[in-house]
Amino acid sequence: MKICIATDAWHPQINGVVTTLTRTSQTLRSWGHEVKVLSPDQFKTIPCPTYPEIRLSMVSCSIIGKILNQFAPDAVHIATEGPIGWITRRCCRKLGLKFTTSYHTRFPEYVRMRAPVPMRMSYALMRGFHQAAERTMAAPTIIDELAERKFSHLVPWSRGVDTKLFHPREESARLNAEPHFVYMGRVAPEKNLPAFLDLQLPGKKWVIGDGPSLAQLKSQYPEVRFLGAKKGEDLAKHLACADVFVFPSLTDTYGLVLLEANACGVPVAAFPVTGPQYLIKEGVNGSLDTDLQAAALRALSVSRDTCRQFAEQYSWDTCTQQFLGNLAPNTSAARVEIKADVSLAVAS
Repeated sequence: MKICIATDAWHPQINGVVTTLTRTSQTLRSWGHEVKVLSPDQFKTIPCPTYPEIRLSMVSCSIIGKILNQFAPDAVHIATEGPIGWITRRCCRKLGLKFTTSYHTRFPEYVRMRAPVPMRMSYALMRGFHQAAERTMAAPTIIDELAERKFSHLVPWSRGVDTKLFHPREESARLNAEPHFVYMGRVAPEKNLPAFLDLQLPGKKWVIGDGPSLAQLKSQYPEVRFLGAKKGEDLAKHLACADVFVFPSLTDTYGLVLLEANACGVPVAAFPVTGPQYLIKEGVNGSLDTDLQAAALRALSVSRDTCRQFAEQYSWDTCTQQFLGNLAPNTSAARVEIKADVSLAVAS
């Protein structure tokens, strides 16, 4: 198949959405499919207000329409609700192309943290965006919640983990003179990092990642070691050094980093909320508690071997096969040239 994936989240961003789309695209290509990714690096961009690390694309319907006509995809998947997502949605509707979408991020909650926008309005906008899709893919962790919020055509799309990159390192396992409690991910308000950094824990605290809150938190918590963003083998080695991975987020829809920690043999401590409740089994691969400190201390006694065994159940091949089965192929869609005014995402 010729598959077009439209996304506003792409490299150099480092997050679960980018990882999922990258690995899915790579796996599809390895199976012989032709994949075209529409991403911000192909267009002129401006920084996102309050989060300049994220770039918003200045793209027009005529440009996206031309790309779609030239590529002539058998299936279109719109992964995000940003400018590229909205414009691709508009073009598909004008072209008569079926498309699927996916719900990765709690935008209404994140917007509410930064501006006085009622969540009912944001969720109404999100429903409108996804309603036009043939199917909306979402992590199994959040499908029931989205259904309660009146989202329709929901189908599950799980996640995978690279167990070749993320694996236990004998030289780092349990060799710390004192416990190391580690967080890895975006350093941003929605990640609720103070809930981890304020804990009274034995040993050391590390934060791996970058984001808009980094400078403030480094100043506020001088005793914490902030390692910045890391990638690939360097990231995996640092993660494998941890005794416990502490995940303070209350809003993540899945938490791919939980699987990456487990793949390194590192147990997870988290609040009993959406993503962790689905992935973390008490005493098997971590611990959940409304008292995050209690969860972190209990997690110290969890077997690194059982953490690894749990992560090995999740593969990108299985995840990608699920994605492929969720697509809505276009077998005889008319392809006409779109001539439209240059505009940022406008819902049709």
